[in-house]
Amino acid sequence: MANRGKKYLKARDLRVKSEYSLEEAVDLLKKGHYAKFDESVDIALRLGVNPKQSDQMVRGTVILPHGTGKTKKICVLASGEKLKEAEAAGADYAGGEELIEKIAGGWIDFDIVIATPDIMRSVGKLGRILGTKGLMPNPKSGTVTFDIKKAVEETKAGKVEFRIDKTSIIHSIIGKVSFSEAKIVDNAKTFIAAVVHARPSTAKGKFVRSMYLSTTMGPSFKISEDILEK
Repeated sequence: MANRGKKYLKARDLRVKSEYSLEEAVDLLKKGHYAKFDESVDIALRLGVNPKQSDQMVRGTVILPHGTGKTKKICVLASGEKLKEAEAAGADYAGGEELIEKIAGGWIDFDIVIATPDIMRSVGKLGRILGTKGLMPNPKSGTVTFDIKKAVEETKAGKVEFRIDKTSIIHSIIGKVSFSEAKIVDNAKTFIAAVVHARPSTAKGKFVRSMYLSTTMGPSFKISEDILEK
């Protein structure tokens, strides 16, 4: 077991119950915050599905009402007028074949890639580079589209993508510890609702098995399943 610092242990001592309402968990996260930087607030849901079965894959996107507190660098791969559309919408980088070659050479100074369908044949060769980092554009996540303006603006507004991992867990950043409690609660409720909405029709039994909130450096707090009934 890893040795924990005194500040972590003090924050962990706030955890006196096995589970908490969402509001209680957020309150404890903020009370237990001790890092000198603005920690991210993370949510994790363990689901009752088998991700090895293709018909039980859970993934989707959701726009958090208050954003994540993190500014994402957006790279748009397109051509012609779509490049002007990307620049006008606020993309950090926009280009075609030359930019694709730059990425192929190892340049990855961005957090998300959005591409138009007509350029995906060229983008395909970046699979080994972008795929391993979870950056490959995908129609299911809305990152392969001709509506570049909407895609860029939604990303800047707080759109996040979620996808179940091999351990049946979905995790995501839903804000910063500096956010007000109300904003963190709103973001958490919106995220949980989006995951529940993405439930596969083949999923049987209990879908959400457990939920936890934590900060970058602090302990986690289990969220009561009562929130799923509201």
